Amino acid sequence: MFEGVFPALITPFQRNQGKNLDLDGLRSNIAHLVASGVHGVVPCGSTGESATLSFAEHEQVVEVAIDEVNGKVPVLAGTGSNNTSEALRFTRAAKDAGADGVLVISPYYNKPNRSGLVKHYTAIADLDIPVVLYNVPGRTGQNITPDIVAELAQHPNIVGVKEASGDISQISTIIELTRDQDFSVISGDDNLTLPILSLGGKGVISVAANIFPRPLIEIYELVKKGDYEAARNIHFLYSSLFRAMFLESNPIPVKKAAELLGMASGPLRLPLDEASEQTTSKLKEVLSRYD
Repeated sequence: MFEGVFPALITPFQRNQGKNLDLDGLRSNIAHLVASGVHGVVPCGSTGESATLSFAEHEQVVEVAIDEVNGKVPVLAGTGSNNTSEALRFTRAAKDAGADGVLVISPYYNKPNRSGLVKHYTAIADLDIPVVLYNVPGRTGQNITPDIVAELAQHPNIVGVKEASGDISQISTIIELTRDQDFSVISGDDNLTLPILSLGGKGVISVAANIFPRPLIEIYELVKKGDYEAARNIHFLYSSLFRAMFLESNPIPVKKAAELLGMASGPLRLPLDEASEQTTSKLKEVLSRYD
């Protein structure tokens, strides 16, 4: 259901004392991405600093994304939380606003047991909106194992997983266990997009696509055509960019890169802080390689 390149949108803030939302900038960024040919957008993910948004801001960002896209591409709204009731609230709001689906991170910090994790995702999926699981152990402290993904994939509304474990063997196993179902395994790491696509993955929820969407789109389209050599050439050409997006905690580098390229970006909200001078210098050097 969700296939292709979906930028995990940055959330632009104004450079004022309150670091208020820059909704005009958000619209401008989305319009640029849609015009560039992305297959969907993801507001309020980790890259969108969702953890620092108030309930009202979170819902407003999702609403603005849906309005700006205006049906041209799907909107997969981030609605996860480590509190099930909060995740349900965000998901209901996204559904009411017209989101095409929701991306739900596994509960961080809590480290739920297996039954709790299954019940958490089942409760959200029972709201009757397509759900993409989000597995990123480096942020949550807990891995969603392939057997749990396969169990959750039996729910008719759980339609995919964003896999950011970095474990190709695990990702291959998930694809193997779900390959006979209408279920998408989506890369959560730009640099692993090509390997995951080659195994049968369906796309990428991308950080780098905020600033350079075309290379990821081209890799995706080339793999669909079976032209792996051309896809590899683009992968290696942009690998340094993909790596640069994680010189510091995401989204610190991508927001600085967006600012350097003249896109709407603005500051980060604490506890994230501005990119270091070293990171900024490296980003300038990397960006200078691409026209």
